[in-house]
Amino acid sequence: MSQESLLSLLLVMTIAALAPIISRLVPGRPPQVLFLILGGVLIGPHMLGFADSDAIELIAGLGLGFLFLLAGYELDPGLLRERAGRQAVLAWSISAVLAVAVVGGLAALGFVQAFVPVSIALTTTALGTLLPILREQNILTGVFGRFVFAAGAVGELFPIIAISLFLGAYKTWWEAVIIASIAGLAFLLARLTRLLRRTWLAAIVRENRHATSQSTMRITVVLLLGLLLITQRFGVEAALGAFFAGMVLRPTSSEHHDELDEKLDAVGYGFFIPVFFVSSGMALDIQSIVENPARLLVFFALLLAVRGAPALLVYRTTLPVRQRIEMTFLTATALPLLVALSEIGIDSGVMLPENAAALVGAGVLSVAIFPFAAARIHRHGSPVDAPARPPLTD
Repeated sequence: MSQESLLSLLLVMTIAALAPIISRLVPGRPPQVLFLILGGVLIGPHMLGFADSDAIELIAGLGLGFLFLLAGYELDPGLLRERAGRQAVLAWSISAVLAVAVVGGLAALGFVQAFVPVSIALTTTALGTLLPILREQNILTGVFGRFVFAAGAVGELFPIIAISLFLGAYKTWWEAVIIASIAGLAFLLARLTRLLRRTWLAAIVRENRHATSQSTMRITVVLLLGLLLITQRFGVEAALGAFFAGMVLRPTSSEHHDELDEKLDAVGYGFFIPVFFVSSGMALDIQSIVENPARLLVFFALLLAVRGAPALLVYRTTLPVRQRIEMTFLTATALPLLVALSEIGIDSGVMLPENAAALVGAGVLSVAIFPFAAARIHRHGSPVDAPARPPLTD
């Protein structure tokens, strides 16, 4: 590693260390993700130029992988079969229809060129980004927490699949076969680890999970890297492999769930994930946003209207008004997939550079504002708020 790379990583980790302290000192306690991104903007090539995002590209990529791995790890597939899951799918479907209609209109006006990437972008929810914020604000507990988690999981998984199908390397039915094969491989690995649970190999892994060998954590990283490699090799978005890796880990860690939680949080949120967010800030083209601020505001408003607003309709018989407003803000929070979609659009030459910058900038604003607004509503909510009917099962 070169001296420049070490300096860039040092500056990035300094920002990562300072972000939670600054977040605690600022009135209202904005999410620390905001300060990670702003710190990246400050040291990045578009501002002070102290750090180079290319020097930390691999680590930032693994940070993105950990975000999706943790989202997949937290997801209980059975949740999608409950009412919370079915309503989450309905809300996302409405968002998808709205996105196609709205972006189609914008394309007709010449405002956008990248119809598919922008349409998918407006249907995303940053569940991995929201998780630490929701835990800190105690929003994931109780019945409402299950609705939030289902909506976030659908808003993360479905756009990943859409990216893989419509923006993958092959763009044919073969892409769907690859996705199904990777999903099958993930669940096969989960089944295999269950079968091996009472063997001598599992006993060795359990014995060394706290030792210097840290077997469980090393196997987790191998699984993540392996599925990331497979998905990239076949032209499918790497986030899909990371999400499936997390889903594999959940059933295999039931005996030591809390222990693995702590280790994943330590490695992911302690190192890799902050690097991704700082790197996202470093890549943000501030000059382009300043020159075209209206584009950022348009995308920011569309995230709320297209992705968030359907919650007001879909959950009207299930959640009280206050919680539906919270859901609107939370589901409209997006960033990691916006970064990926902007890169895809720029690399393919179909997305205007000013739209790529504005889309990522809108994602940054959504992370800064929407969870903060939802948390304020949650804290001031009445403790007797209750769903209008039994919400989870029929």
